[in-house]
Amino acid sequence: MRAPEKRGEGIHPYKIVEIQFEETMRITGITYSEKKDLLFPFREITVEVPVRMDNGDVEVFVGYRVQHNGARGPMKGGVRFHPEVDLYEVRGLAALMSLKTGLMDIPFGGAKGGVTVDPAKLSLPELERLTRKYTQRIGLILGPFRDIPAPDVNTNAQVMAWIFDEYSKAHGFTPAVVTGKPVPLGGAPGREEATGRGVAFITSLAAKDFGIELKGARIAIQGFGNVGSNTAKFLYGMGAKIVAISDVHLALFNPGGLNIPEIYEYYYKNKTLKGYDAAEVLDREDLFKVETDILIPAALGGAISKEKNADFIKTRMIIEAANSPITPTAEKTLLEKKIVIIPDILANAGGVIGSYFEWVQNLQEFRWDRDEFFQKMERIMEKGYKAVIDLAKKENIDLRKSAYAIAIERLAEAERLRGSY
Repeated sequence: MRAPEKRGEGIHPYKIVEIQFEETMRITGITYSEKKDLLFPFREITVEVPVRMDNGDVEVFVGYRVQHNGARGPMKGGVRFHPEVDLYEVRGLAALMSLKTGLMDIPFGGAKGGVTVDPAKLSLPELERLTRKYTQRIGLILGPFRDIPAPDVNTNAQVMAWIFDEYSKAHGFTPAVVTGKPVPLGGAPGREEATGRGVAFITSLAAKDFGIELKGARIAIQGFGNVGSNTAKFLYGMGAKIVAISDVHLALFNPGGLNIPEIYEYYYKNKTLKGYDAAEVLDREDLFKVETDILIPAALGGAISKEKNADFIKTRMIIEAANSPITPTAEKTLLEKKIVIIPDILANAGGVIGSYFEWVQNLQEFRWDRDEFFQKMERIMEKGYKAVIDLAKKENIDLRKSAYAIAIERLAEAERLRGSY
């Protein structure tokens, strides 16, 4: 059941979660037997996904869905399309989602899914056929009260619309089976921006608590997809100085601050930062060498490791917008340097809270406006943030251990009440 420890240059995502879980065990009241049940997933499936390509050939891709824990509600988690997706990555991300929903105290469990594919190499019709076939293959374990997918890396509202449509062919009109849909199909205004908005909101709370003046603060953001770009947009609006950003190709740097609205428009028109000439161009890894007040990794897991970059990172605070962006050995180095780390299950929880709102609205057949959506989201996130800060101070532990401890205790309590132990 244990995942390989290594993956490329860094430690494997599931191993990261396993190590962090083990380190938190000492400050929780759960037993060894409870720990085993909470750490390992309820169900894992691997499916083959044959797709008729535009040239008439059939390519077979591999897809996954891991349902980690459903004690507190139907399982919830994104679907990612990426060439490095594998079972162990999906397993780790599913566990993180269980912890995230537990920490935010919303009535979901945790799941995750993905297909090993480079979607940039597919035409739009090929991408649709891939999505529909993947949905058919995992459809038996989906449902609005069973398992509810959402967007993740390289998936978006259009992909969610195809999942919703494919599932509805067999089960009737069922918008609540998936979240992150287009608004005309039952999507919630604000859901697409929710993760980035939540990251920015938590950044503002943490900056205030740890003595960083957000207005004028120097911030670097690794990753400029949905999460990174919206985080940049909201923090720019709060007066922060975004000095560096990056995508898969390169980094942009301006010590005086980047023009985020202009870059945001350029990126979504061109799908890349390449060619933008109003800033200094750096190698994408050089972003981690930029001296900042706040560093926000918002791409894939394992971006900060002891081997690659932890030793030369110069910042006061790291906000984990990505899932598992810091390896355990790197985290020890960063904490020794007195860098405050706001953990992923707190920092990027805006997305799953937004999905919860969309799910509720689909079931009740009503809709909030965007402002009310964000107000309600921020109230839940602030409550979770305060709980993490208070426990960390009480127990004199770092913020990740505090967040994990709260989440683990809630999951264990739900299992006990249901009679699982």
